[in-house]
Amino acid sequence: MIATLKPHSRALSRRSFLVTAGGFGIAVAFGGLPGNALGAAVTLAAEGHYRPNAWVAIAADGTVTVMSPASEMGQGIMTTLPLLIAEDMDADWGKVRVVQAPSDAETYGNPGFYGIQLTGGSESTRGYYEMLRLVGAQTRKVLIAGAAGLLNAPAGELTTEPNRVVHAPSGRSLGYGEIAAAGELPDPLPQATVADLKPRERWRYIGDPKMTRVDVPSKVDGSAMFGSDVQLPGMLYGAVLRAPVQDETPEAIDDAAARAVPGIRQIVPLPYGVGVIGETIEATMRAKDLLDVTWSASSRVRRYTSDRLLEQYRSVGRDLSRTGVDALAEGDASAAISGAATVIAVDYMSDHVCHATMEPMNATALVAGDTVEIWAPTQGPTGTQGFAAEVVGTTPDKVKVNTTLLGGGFGRKAEADFIIDAVSLAKAVQGRPVKVVWSREDDVRHDKFRPLAAQHIQVGLDGGGAILGWRHRIVADSIFARTMPRLLESAGGHDDVVTEGAEFNYAVPAHRIEYIRQDNGLDVGFWFAVGVGYTRFAIECVVDEIAAARSVDPLALRLELLKDQPRARRVIETVARMAEWDRPRDERALGLAYSDAFGSHCAQIAEVSLDRQSGEIRVHSVWCAVDPGVAVQPRHIEALMMTGITNGISHALFEQINIVDGRVQESNFDTYRVIRMSEVPDIEVAVIPTPESPIGGIGQVGLPPVGPAIANAVARLTGGVRLRHYPFLPQRVKSALGA
Repeated sequence: MIATLKPHSRALSRRSFLVTAGGFGIAVAFGGLPGNALGAAVTLAAEGHYRPNAWVAIAADGTVTVMSPASEMGQGIMTTLPLLIAEDMDADWGKVRVVQAPSDAETYGNPGFYGIQLTGGSESTRGYYEMLRLVGAQTRKVLIAGAAGLLNAPAGELTTEPNRVVHAPSGRSLGYGEIAAAGELPDPLPQATVADLKPRERWRYIGDPKMTRVDVPSKVDGSAMFGSDVQLPGMLYGAVLRAPVQDETPEAIDDAAARAVPGIRQIVPLPYGVGVIGETIEATMRAKDLLDVTWSASSRVRRYTSDRLLEQYRSVGRDLSRTGVDALAEGDASAAISGAATVIAVDYMSDHVCHATMEPMNATALVAGDTVEIWAPTQGPTGTQGFAAEVVGTTPDKVKVNTTLLGGGFGRKAEADFIIDAVSLAKAVQGRPVKVVWSREDDVRHDKFRPLAAQHIQVGLDGGGAILGWRHRIVADSIFARTMPRLLESAGGHDDVVTEGAEFNYAVPAHRIEYIRQDNGLDVGFWFAVGVGYTRFAIECVVDEIAAARSVDPLALRLELLKDQPRARRVIETVARMAEWDRPRDERALGLAYSDAFGSHCAQIAEVSLDRQSGEIRVHSVWCAVDPGVAVQPRHIEALMMTGITNGISHALFEQINIVDGRVQESNFDTYRVIRMSEVPDIEVAVIPTPESPIGGIGQVGLPPVGPAIANAVARLTGGVRLRHYPFLPQRVKSALGA
């Protein structure tokens, strides 16, 4: 059958998704802190649970169930956040059961994300840290109040030890399960303040290197539930064929061959593609491949060729008459540079990269009238509710999101396109769940790539080599223009996730950061460490260029520029000792880089070698010292640093998306190159917390320094050859060498 589609054949357009859902996100985002976080208790009488608040339930046998509000995507957050509650309520960790929180931003939203449920930005522990400790402290006070009545003892005489309230004067005590079995909650519920939090010297779990992750056993024995594992009674499967060029729509569909595939139930035209619903995943994917679609040819993305545009961005960065939005202006950097004895002016560039999560995009949805239930590996339950409600024509409160484990996220699963697929197809077959799983090719070609970025940096030095002014121009498309347009507008056009990391704590008298937005139509998105991944590349390489211009050791220069930053100096000095910075290497060299992004201090040194004939760089070892402030789980921080370093090497040496005339050239791991296991270097991590400092983020901290550390090592190895374009492909290296 051949169907001719009329423009806007459905009321719901792709643009309405973006604008309406984006606006919804902002409306929720500025709603404040979770209103029910410490509110009235909820009784789970059917299960016999005692609930001092919305976060904790205690059973008569002493089992403590704790809600985990963030998405677990391998970063260990399902352990970290419940552990904070357990610490201050004095729970016995061996009796704690962790449950994923439901989609309820009012109760479980992240204060670090303005009260919505969203996992990303290394913001989960930072955002929830104090609030969840207060939840634990309040729970402890509720238990003490309950025990006081049962023991007929003053609450002031009671203390706690793991899962037990103790009255030392009489030698009596009650287990938490015994208090729960009595079922009496104090009225009114006692509240907690910061003064009720445990002092550091009494911490049992925070900072304990022996703590293990709660999600690991199920991943080892195969019982873990990822989005792609979801199975429901009566479930159908779905696949969606998207246009090869973004923003184009199906004008005519020949689906005869697709409908002939055994098990195919329905072909569903969509504003952005063609959906297939069938009884097996194999049938839907086969039918999708047999669709013959005539696509519109009007998208301006057809003019998008990444190599050409990146050169254009570089020209824009160099053209100082092309001004943008000031992200930072301290002192008069332009005047300082114009009067400098020496000016270093350089360009740094970075290509598109894709997320390539181990688990491709997938979601399962059930639509019944105006209610929706979703099972998905999502980083953003609140946004998912808004998008799904828009698809069905209902309200977000009628959308229930069940967040599964994520097989990798890196920002990709904060998007909702794959969830829109499932909800759209489930709407077409009311009352039956539909599971959509993207192929790897779909996942790569239709990703939301990190923006192309060109950076132009000028640094003015006086006659003695001291920095007078630093000007940093970042030329890139905007992520917020699509995802949070109102936030972009309220910031005067500054996309602070694109420029993220350009601010630093080096002592410079005049510092200016400019964002020159480009708009070429391609959807770009959040990618592991987002802006910090490329801004720190440029900054840390320029610091080494300044050191070379002054003929000083780059480590010594950083210590000089950080003379008033003891935490920064400590990680740099620590990593230098770990790597034996001053020890000569045969045919290898060391490179150093430092970052204070996400509220944590991290210094890394990479040891590399170079095959000058092939242009291939080999990273042999990486040393890392990190200070996250409070180290909630030191072992897990070490593992996250290794993850970030490995991903950082991969994206610095190999990863690249090329777009020609709007079409993505890569499609799977045979064309989108990622690091192989045999290429992972030896990695040594030192976690050196300063618990008196504010807690920092950690999930993305390991990635930004490793790329510039590699580039700086190559410069030392080659007598000053600078690599200024991510990734360091062999041909680019050979070109830099003059080969």
